[in-house]
Amino acid sequence: MKVVVQRVKEASVWVNDEEVSRISEGLLLLVGFTQGDGDSQIKYLARKIAKLRIFSDELGLLNKSILDIKGQILSISQFTVYGDASNGNRPSFTKSLNYDLANQLYEKFNQVLRGEYNIEVFTGVFGEEMNVILNNHGPVTIIIEKND
Repeated sequence: MKVVVQRVKEASVWVNDEEVSRISEGLLLLVGFTQGDGDSQIKYLARKIAKLRIFSDELGLLNKSILDIKGQILSISQFTVYGDASNGNRPSFTKSLNYDLANQLYEKFNQVLRGEYNIEVFTGVFGEEMNVILNNHGPVTIIIEKND
């Protein structure tokens, strides 16, 4: 499982020219799954993201988490984070988990963030072509991955 975490002032996702979700200050997550992913990866990454200290404190230091600022999350399914462009110029997505299993894990991941960490989580539409608009604050972008 791999998640690209971006600290945002605001973010939104659109499908077919209609806004599906919008958040204010918080995190935009681009979430991808690969073969072998399951509960272990979901629990680890949900905990890591909930406690990740990438928001500024009163001194301007990155000491606060999404929990501390009571921010929101916009979680976007993103199979392309497992794109492999090491051979040629057209990425291969064979490492990405199949649609049905990825969808199940994605829903479970969002539920863990909501249920165990009480974070307000908004989503895009799984499997749809989406336009994601964000105001990356910092910019701060962190890639977190758990393979075992």
